[in-house]
Amino acid sequence: MLGEFYTAPYRGAVARARRDEDDLFMLFVFAELMGVPNPAAYYTLELQPLLLERFHEWHTRMGLEHSPLDHFRCC
Repeated sequence: MLGEFYTAPYRGAVARARRDEDDLFMLFVFAELMGVPNPAAYYTLELQPLLLERFHEWHTRMGLEHSPLDHFRCC
C-alpha cells in the first residue's frame, strides 16, 4: 500500500517512457523493411512474426495512416 503512494504520481511518466522504448524497438525491428540499414537485421528478423500483431497499433500511433512497408499492408 505504501509503495502505491510513492509510485502513483509517476505512473504516467513511466507508461510514456515504456511506450517510447517500445516504439523505438519496433522501429529497430522493422527498419530493414522500411529501407533503413539495420546492422542487426539477422537477429531482429526472427522477432518480426511476433511483433506483427502490434504493428498496426504502432504505425497509427506514429502518425502513419497506412503501413510504411511496401509489401505489407495491414489496413
